[in-house]
Amino acid sequence: MLTYLWIALGSALGGVARYALATQVAQAAGGAFPWGILLVNVTGSFLIGLFAAAPAGLSPDARLFLTVGLCGGYTTFSSFSLQTLDLLRSGQVVAALGNIAGSVALCLLAVWAGAAAGGLIGPAR
Repeated sequence: MLTYLWIALGSALGGVARYALATQVAQAAGGAFPWGILLVNVTGSFLIGLFAAAPAGLSPDARLFLTVGLCGGYTTFSSFSLQTLDLLRSGQVVAALGNIAGSVALCLLAVWAGAAAGGLIGPAR
């Protein structure tokens, strides 16, 4: 049960950090391109790689707090990136490419479907 609390705490901190950084960058950069989210995704991918490679002395709960909690709350793109890297490092190139193509295509389709369904329920924002 304590493990779940560590993950929850990390997720909360990561989510707040994502919002704060993405908002500040978007305000500073202006324009339509989502520079803030791009920065969050890139830094989150770097951090999960760093934390996954952390010394073996790191406790399992600390590793989960950092990777699943903090990075997962900060950006799920970091988990996707680490899993794709693991596939590549294990020689599963086709699976890695399938994960990339499938994730991008299916997630774009899902966000479109969700937006369409949301439009049926209430006015578009």
